[in-house]
Order: sequence, then C-alpha cells, then structure tokens
Amino acid sequence: MLNRRHIRIKVLQILFAYYSDEKPNVASYEKMLFESVDRFRELYIALIQLTAEMQSLAIEKIEAGKNKKLPTKEDLYPNTKFVTNSLLRILANSRKLDQASKEIHIRWQDNKDLLKQVFKMLMETADYKEYMSSKERGFEHDREYLLRFFRRHIVNYEPVHEYLEDQGIFWNDDLDLSASMVLRTLKQVKENDDDLEFLPLWKDPEDEDNYCKKLFRKTLALGEENQAVIAENTPNWEADRIALMDMIILKMAFAEAQTFESIPVKVTMNEYIELSKYYSTPNSSAFINGVLDSIIPKMMHDGKIKKVGRGLLEE
Repeated sequence: MLNRRHIRIKVLQILFAYYSDEKPNVASYEKMLFESVDRFRELYIALIQLTAEMQSLAIEKIEAGKNKKLPTKEDLYPNTKFVTNSLLRILANSRKLDQASKEIHIRWQDNKDLLKQVFKMLMETADYKEYMSSKERGFEHDREYLLRFFRRHIVNYEPVHEYLEDQGIFWNDDLDLSASMVLRTLKQVKENDDDLEFLPLWKDPEDEDNYCKKLFRKTLALGEENQAVIAENTPNWEADRIALMDMIILKMAFAEAQTFESIPVKVTMNEYIELSKYYSTPNSSAFINGVLDSIIPKMMHDGKIKKVGRGLLEE
C-alpha cells in the first residue's frame, strides 16, 4: 500500500511539473496528482495480470507442439507442471483480477509480442528449468517458484520496464512498491482459495487522502512566504540560484512541519533530506539539511511550527 514517503514523492513530482509550467493551473495539477495515485493501483493490478498471462502462453506452446506435422515425443507428452501450477491457476481463473484488468489502461493482450518475449525469457532461466525438472509437487512448492519467477525475472525484465514507462512518466518510481505489494498479495493466497484478495491502496484511506491533498495545497499556499524565509536565511544563495528541485523540497518540508501537528519535526526533516538524495543533485542533501537545521528552530521559536503530542518537536 502507499506509504507517506511514496505520497511525498508523488506530490514532489507534480509540484515540479507545476513550477516548471509557465501558466500552471492548481486544479489541473491537483487532478493530475490523484490520477497518478490511481495509476499506481493500475500498475499493481497490471503486474499481477502479467504474471497470470504466462499460463495462457504456456498452454499455447503446448498446443502448438501437439499440432506440428511431425511432433516429437516431448510435443506429444509435454511437461505441464508450469501450466498446472496451483497459484498460477488461481491467478488465471480469478474473477476479481479479470474485472480489475478491464478497468485499467494497461492491456497486455494488445501487446502479444511482449508477452511472448517475457515467457520466452522466463523459460530460458535456470529457475524455470529447475522448477520444471523437479519431482516435488504441492501448493507451497508452486508458490515458492512463482514468487521467484516474478521477483527475479518478470518484474525485472527490461522490455517490461520500457513498455510501462511508455504508459506513464512515473511508472518507474512506482515499480518497487507495487512489486512488493504483488508479492504480499501472492503470499497471502491459500491453497483452497478460489480467488484473490487485493491489498488496499491506503492504510487509512481518509487520513492518507487528506494528507496528500493538504500537503500539495499547503506547499503552494505557503510557497511564497517560505521562499522568502529561505532567501533570508541563505545570504550566500540568491533564490534563482537554488535548484528548482531543492526549492520545492524545502517548501514541502516547511509546509509539512507547519501544517501537520502530529508528524515529528525530525521525521519531516529526515524524509525530505532522503528525498533530495534521490531526486536532486549530489550536494543537495547537505544543503537542504543545513537550511532545515537553520530555519526550523527559528520557526518553532516564533510559533510557526506547533506540535501536538509529547516528544514531537525533538524526535
């Protein structure tokens, strides 16, 4: 499910696009923000569906072998272990997955060549060959290998990454978390289940939705005021010399510290310093750390940052 760090990343991405736009519209970018959240769920569903599609390709391969003019013994008596994988069959026959797949933009069946590439790649792996040659049977055995196929091969296949990137600019940022959700989903399936249970997108839908919306709006609302504060406290840096991404990260950090009374100051500072390591320049984290260390105590002293709860100011 989406966590606070991932929500911060999504708000950061949308704000970067907003501030890069010559004539930005707040309502349009807020809509874009929540569309990006919806697309995260689409990726989660799509990755499960991609795994399920492997069964139909395996069936097609078996049928093609039997229909050869001069079939070999292997064609006539194929190894059906993958096709009959217990967990894979639950995925392939899932009514919930079928319905959810119809509601998303990704259509794997529209890109049959990619599906064939994925299955061909999978068949050539040592893990697949080991599974197919093993005499062991049972649900746990089937699940262990299907998880391995997904984790090591399917989700890491470069052509899949390229295809997903074509579908939306933020897919790569979502991939690790959505893949972990797929693994958790598959791990919770039981042998006698006849369908899947999807994980919720939010831990607390109302609270997280409010956090996402409020962080976006407050960063913009307090943007000019906080930029002025940053300028006052960075005399060696003119505002237009501070990288746009760094300025946005700082604005978000100050807006979060000022707005969310139950989030500890140290948590906010650490989270945005970490974001700067991934989304800005190599020297940004030290710069942002220094600015936050300098300004936040002053904001606390002036009453601009107020926290409710014991220890929230220091911890």
